[in-house]
Amino acid sequence: MKGLIQRVRHARVEVAGEIVGAIDQGLLVLVGVEKHDDHASADKLLHKLLNYRVFSDADGKMNLSLTDIQGGLLLVSQFTLAADTQKGLRPSFSSAAPPAQGEALYDYLREQAQARHPQVACGRFGADMQVHLLNDGPVTFLLES
Repeated sequence: MKGLIQRVRHARVEVAGEIVGAIDQGLLVLVGVEKHDDHASADKLLHKLLNYRVFSDADGKMNLSLTDIQGGLLLVSQFTLAADTQKGLRPSFSSAAPPAQGEALYDYLREQAQARHPQVACGRFGADMQVHLLNDGPVTFLLES
């Protein structure tokens, strides 16, 4: 499972002009699910999301986690993160999880996040979404579980 995290001042996701998820300061996470992923992969990714130290402390060093600052977590499914881009000029999605598996693991990740963190918002799996964000830094990392 892959999570492309972006530290944001604020972010929101819209579907057909309707805001379906929004956060203030926190992490926007684009989530990609691959065929070999399972609940353990989702649990490991969630642990990293909540504890990865990407927020500044009083000395200006990235030393605080999402949990430390009690920031928002915005999860957005993005199957294109599972693309193989090594060959040619067109991405291959052969390693991406089938839609049913991807949705089940995305839902599991969301449920676990909501049980462990006070501010969780989400996009809509499989929808055509517009993601708006103010990247803070910019700070962006690719986490893999």
